[in-house]
Amino acid sequence: MAKECELKLALAPSAVSALAKLPFLQSLKAYSKRTREVSVYFDTDQRTLQKSGLILRVRRIRKRYIQTIKATRNSDPIERDEWENEIAAGTPDLTYASGTLLEPVVSKKFQKQLAPVFETRISRTLYSFADESSEVALTIDRGTVETATHSMPICEIELELKRGSMAKVFELAREIAKSIPARVSLETKSEQGYHFVDGEMHAALKADSIKLPARATAIAAFRAISVSCLRQILGNEAAVIKRDPDGVHQMRVGLRRLRSAMSLFGELLTDAESKAIKGELKWANGQLTPARELDVLHERVLDPTKRRRRHLDGFPSLSQELVEKRAAALTHARDMIESERFRAIGLNVLAWLEVGQWNSPSDDLRCVRGQLPIEIFASEELERRWHKIIKKKKLDRLDAKPRHRLRIQAKKVRYASEFFGELFTEKQQVKRRKKMLATLERLQDALGDLNDIAVHQEIMSAMGLNRRASSKRAFAAGLLSGLENARVGFAMKAGQKAFDRLEKIDPYWH
Repeated sequence: MAKECELKLALAPSAVSALAKLPFLQSLKAYSKRTREVSVYFDTDQRTLQKSGLILRVRRIRKRYIQTIKATRNSDPIERDEWENEIAAGTPDLTYASGTLLEPVVSKKFQKQLAPVFETRISRTLYSFADESSEVALTIDRGTVETATHSMPICEIELELKRGSMAKVFELAREIAKSIPARVSLETKSEQGYHFVDGEMHAALKADSIKLPARATAIAAFRAISVSCLRQILGNEAAVIKRDPDGVHQMRVGLRRLRSAMSLFGELLTDAESKAIKGELKWANGQLTPARELDVLHERVLDPTKRRRRHLDGFPSLSQELVEKRAAALTHARDMIESERFRAIGLNVLAWLEVGQWNSPSDDLRCVRGQLPIEIFASEELERRWHKIIKKKKLDRLDAKPRHRLRIQAKKVRYASEFFGELFTEKQQVKRRKKMLATLERLQDALGDLNDIAVHQEIMSAMGLNRRASSKRAFAAGLLSGLENARVGFAMKAGQKAFDRLEKIDPYWH
């Protein structure tokens, strides 16, 4: 078994010529190596390997066949376990599965069902960087992912650490990203191939389940949780670039989850680098907010009203302006994703998680807290956050700002319950956790609805008071604002009901 430590950058094929002209690559041109490789990826119809986090491929390089078994880790996007053997032909030789993580999966049924799923055809250029402290292999891959009937272009840079610290890998990645529009990617070629086969290349991506490392410390758990959040953020780039509202929503969820995780583990993240990262995440979320707000306004207010009152004087003009505003907000979101600043966020967050200052705290207290078993850390944090929620009593006595703070507090406890869920596995704990999550979701929905109503009224008021607005359109805007206001009582009642239920639930971490 070998350990593969690799960072991947995705880029457009048109950017490769500019990449090859970078001075630090030009100086190594004489030492570059070129190969052509065809790799076939195998799995069963039930996707046994994909579900197990395993990769099985056979790569042909001239007349040689190299079989590779890889084990991906959701908690570590950089390091993978890898077993590589030269075999006689282009079909897998499962005798080499012995002693690997593939061995428990292999059975007669598995062997019978194993078949090619897709292949990659890659033209590869390899450069090698080496100094006294480190050695990094930089590979430029251009080619296609192919099935029997379709193909998709693929173009990426792989930076593999051979010796030394990952800090050198990120240094080279940043140098590249300054010169060409390359963005960090957490998807392997295998994952891209599966998405291509399933027709999910540009689909919005929801959060994946989090599997914390066995006997994890607080530091290890935070890294695993943050990687999951970063996967969701980066995994929705293509959907946002396509101006898909669901992609905008899911990316905002990923950003909020990561910011919530940073808040939950805040005592470990007091350094300046962590604060800067949190600021950039807040900026990105803010850039996506108008698109999400206008999409919710469309879905919950405009479309239902259009079906009932489409002939109302002033409504067609108002509706058209809102359609244009949403389109402009989605375009702004797309432009933000394609900006150099956002591309830097993905790379900087990953570098921060892997080699950031927070990993090596200078004071004893943070060292001790970071090494706490995650079960202890999670129970303490959940208890503290829980008390912030239940000390509130009557929602109708809270004005907008305290309600907004309560909504954020409820959201953090809900995210924490999702992050730490697998730590509390006794039957009664599982039951109470499910009940708490469902109630927190109802409370969060009600508070979110109240927030949306306030935002919608603000938008409608601004459109109705616009000097260019006709009296008929102002009337239509006022009507929509009034319809939203009528929902306040229902949302308040639903929120109070959820809050009353929440008070009666025994905390599952006790």
